[in-house]
Amino acid sequence: MSRPLRIEYNNAVYHITARGNEKKDIFLDERDFEKFLYYLDVVYERNNIIVYSFVLMNNHYRLLIETPRLNLSRVMTTKYTPQA
Repeated sequence: MSRPLRIEYNNAVYHITARGNEKKDIFLDERDFEKFLYYLDVVYERNNIIVYSFVLMNNHYRLLIETPRLNLSRVMTTKYTPQA
C-alpha cells in the first residue's frame, strides 16, 4: 500500500530523510559526500529553498528545509548536470 499524498504548503518546513536498504552505506567515500553536497547546492540555487540543517552519515542523510514556494515535489526531483 502506498503512503498518503503529501500536502504541500508555502513556507513549510520539512524533515527529509533517506536510508540505505538494510541500513547499508549510501556514501562509500569522501567523494560521495562531496557529490551529495554539490547536488544539494544545485537544488538550493534552482528552487529557492532554505536549508536549516543537514546531517550526512554513511548509511543515511537528514535535511531540514523550508520551501518558501509550494515546490517540495520540484525540489525532490530537480535534475542536475554532472560536476566538471
